[in-house]
Amino acid sequence: MKLLILGGTLFLGRHLVEAALASGHTVTIFHRGKTNPGLFPGVTELLGDRTKDDDLAQLEGLRFDAVVDTCGYFPRIVHKSAQALTGKAKCYCFISTVSVYANWPESSPDEESLLGTLDDPRTEELTGETYGPLKVLCEQAAQAAFPERALIIRPGLIVGPYDPSDRFTYWPHRVAQGGEILAPGSPELPIQWIDARDLAEWTLRLLEAGRTGIYNADGPPMGLGQLLATCVLASGTQPTITYAEEAFLQAQEVKPWLELPLWIPGLLGRADGATRTQRANLAGLTYRTVLETVRDTLVWDAQRPQENAWKNTLTPEKEAAVLAAWKSRAEG
Repeated sequence: MKLLILGGTLFLGRHLVEAALASGHTVTIFHRGKTNPGLFPGVTELLGDRTKDDDLAQLEGLRFDAVVDTCGYFPRIVHKSAQALTGKAKCYCFISTVSVYANWPESSPDEESLLGTLDDPRTEELTGETYGPLKVLCEQAAQAAFPERALIIRPGLIVGPYDPSDRFTYWPHRVAQGGEILAPGSPELPIQWIDARDLAEWTLRLLEAGRTGIYNADGPPMGLGQLLATCVLASGTQPTITYAEEAFLQAQEVKPWLELPLWIPGLLGRADGATRTQRANLAGLTYRTVLETVRDTLVWDAQRPQENAWKNTLTPEKEAAVLAAWKSRAEG
């Protein structure tokens, strides 16, 4: 195939390019050049801002079997790039999110579940409340430009090497440091995520098969304790893991999802929060082992620059203070 990837140099896009090249496809990437320009020698690289007509004009005369949009957050921008590619590509694949569902993560959504909406669909203020509904509008912009030829992927938390968010990497990294580790709730706390490489390789298989439509893409649900045990196995350390009650952590102003990643309060003890992925599994979505994801994430983490890492996760000082407070409460 001839593929155009919007983005392609940071995280999921980078894995998409690597997987596409490994499968023998011809790849063009279109991005602003702010992250890793020149990362893929030999790959056609178009530098530009897709909000600007002059930059999009670089696509004139080009033809693609498929476009993969990895970085669309606002419907106005997705509309502009999708319209510019009408007649130039057979399929437009938009990477969306499970956050499009109105009741996620309190419910267990499938592809037909109720979607989120905005009071002001013109807003471009990106917050926790607007992120999902804006992605809904982005999906609709892609579908309007490519009727019957749009592929919409709704992944959960994407993890693995090159992840700039630390929303998963924190746990392998922290376990590798050893000592006493603060964890939320209990080992049964339900978590769910998908390795970026599994997502990238499966997305390419869908495009190769000419698939369209909407697919949730998430990994098998598991308990936080299972992940931490795998991190222990991968790192070879012998830490002590202390689980503190959710209400206590919130009283200590520990931020869910950010400071302690993968923690969403209120899900402990519930069995109805997992994203349903039957449609994707029937369409060939498969998973590497948790151990492989953790090991590869640790290898990458050891090599990456640390100056921008751990900006949002729990600091060692705050972790020690919360652990001390938890022990004092238990003793009292």
